[in-house]
Amino acid sequence: MSGSEPSAAPLEVLRTARVWTWGPAEARDAWIVLHGYRQLAGRFLRRFAPLVDQGVRVVAPEGLSRFYLDDDGGPHGPEARIGATWMTREDRDAEIRDYVRYLDRVWQERLPAAVERVTVLGFSQGVHTAARWLSFGRGAPARLVLWGAGLPGDLDLDAVQPRWREVDVVLVHGASDPAHPQAARARDDARLRGAGIAFRRLEHPGGHRIDADLLRTLR
Repeated sequence: MSGSEPSAAPLEVLRTARVWTWGPAEARDAWIVLHGYRQLAGRFLRRFAPLVDQGVRVVAPEGLSRFYLDDDGGPHGPEARIGATWMTREDRDAEIRDYVRYLDRVWQERLPAAVERVTVLGFSQGVHTAARWLSFGRGAPARLVLWGAGLPGDLDLDAVQPRWREVDVVLVHGASDPAHPQAARARDDARLRGAGIAFRRLEHPGGHRIDADLLRTLR
């Protein structure tokens, strides 16, 4: 038996992604919304009905990895719930590169032809996804809304500052959101100020969710 150790080498493959859209195809105002962990894009998209009612085109890409939400290990019938994720810590650098390239394609191919203004919103796990995409991708949104989670701890804001200073950065939290406590918000605020990145912080009265009333004010 050989004494060498097993090894893994990257192999790029073609994947089919699922991208949901809602709202007028001729809209000049579009949002790209990135769901949280365990969510599916089609269900998450429904949270943005207040924007669609105001003539916004909403584009909801789904994370490339889907999984069954129950943990019983048995067979999964048609009633079994399914969620999606943008990445895990396993082979994380490759997963980040994959979703940045994927979202670049969404930007190039799924926005309305007449679009004049694009907002990118990340919710929960989607906050990290949106922050990294703004930093390393090709999209050029007018506004970045980070809702219900903190910034990636490994993101060097000084290095990506030129990209971030070109957008309107809005941080949103729920007053009773256990997943996004005040101490974490304070750290993010200090990091952004330290990097010279202007931002606004907004609060809604709920927990870990998209608040429709606050969403309307961002239209």
